[in-house]
Amino acid sequence: MKSKKSKHSYSAETQLIYGRSQTPKWDYSHHLVPPVSSSSTFRMATTKRGAKGFVEFAHHAGEFVVPSKAPIYIYDRLGEPNKDILEENLAVAEQGECAVTFATGMAAVSAVCGVLTGSESEIVAHKMLYGCTYSLFKNWLPRYRVRVRWVDFNDEHALNRAITPHTRLFYFETPVNPTMELIDIRRVAAIAQRHNVHRSPQNKIYTVVDNTFSTPFCQRPIEHGVDFVVESLTKGLCGFGTDMGGVVVGPRWSYDPLLLYRKDFGGVLGSKSAWPILVYGLPSLAVRMRQQMQTAQTVAEFLRHDKSIGSVSYPGLESFPQRSLARSQMQSYDGSFTPGSLMYFAMEGRTPAERKRKADRLVNYIAKNSYTITLAVSLGNIRTLIEHPASMTHSSMTAVEQLKRGIDPGGIRLSIGLEKEEDIIWDLQLALKQL
Repeated sequence: MKSKKSKHSYSAETQLIYGRSQTPKWDYSHHLVPPVSSSSTFRMATTKRGAKGFVEFAHHAGEFVVPSKAPIYIYDRLGEPNKDILEENLAVAEQGECAVTFATGMAAVSAVCGVLTGSESEIVAHKMLYGCTYSLFKNWLPRYRVRVRWVDFNDEHALNRAITPHTRLFYFETPVNPTMELIDIRRVAAIAQRHNVHRSPQNKIYTVVDNTFSTPFCQRPIEHGVDFVVESLTKGLCGFGTDMGGVVVGPRWSYDPLLLYRKDFGGVLGSKSAWPILVYGLPSLAVRMRQQMQTAQTVAEFLRHDKSIGSVSYPGLESFPQRSLARSQMQSYDGSFTPGSLMYFAMEGRTPAERKRKADRLVNYIAKNSYTITLAVSLGNIRTLIEHPASMTHSSMTAVEQLKRGIDPGGIRLSIGLEKEEDIIWDLQLALKQL
């Protein structure tokens, strides 16, 4: 007898391509790929159907609501087919129970904080975060009486001391943007769990990890005990630099609150942005990351041996100070070591000012003369991108704050694309000779 192979036994990489091949979100069983959804509003046959659609929206956990076999779509801000299918596939990719997409990565960060915190609550955040997240935590959340405590998450005693009865959220990135420092995900999750033993469900501490640098191909924090993952879809998950988006992946109970937050605050991912991420970005993630990581390893080794470079931080290097942690938590679906496609290196120099001058000269030369390296923010692109965090992505921090939190004035972030490694190295060599 021939037995049909269970869908759940197929590899996770294959599921990045197919997701749920059959879904009630849209009957596209005769399409090779899902069609593009182009309507912002949907026709209702009767007022009864319209009323049922509003009753069902964000009531997936309700005791008395019997959902329809397929969603009753009402308005794009509430939901539409392309976003819904993408969300199902992203939940599979991150190994979470549900996913809700947003217009940008920062909209996703804002949403998870908005759902998990409230007035007089506190967030404990790692001392270094992406510049816009830092600005959100420093400039905006305090206006809603949400306090943020900054601490080194690699200092377990400091993290424990930062917790108060008002703490509701641990927030961190790993690898950290831009320094590539790693945070031990399991240890942070265990600290939260120990404190939650003595807390009511309403006062629970939740853990949130920004997984943008790794993508779910290289690391899945939920597998290590984290409650929520946020990620910028604009970066590695899109891969081609064409569309913006963000996602929150978490436990099933969070689906309705996140949908309501998106509806009311309006940070909705457009269907025409959801479609290419669903059809091109996510299915090609594994093959792109494999090639980018292979090149990144070679480029990092080249930089490490150049006398003009003071330090190189890349998890794949033997010299990386957290090498064992990188190997234990940065793994592909099959358990292979996946150090990612980003690195951070600092110029050689006796003073911060000297290192900054050299970084400026190097990056400016590359911006004007390089064929394979582009001066631009963002990352995870098929093109190699370079930027100077101190003056660009993390400029919301003062120079004093940058030094205090670990950003070197001469530090440079490099995101490796799909170009041939020898071509990237050639352009770097030419730039380094100008110093």
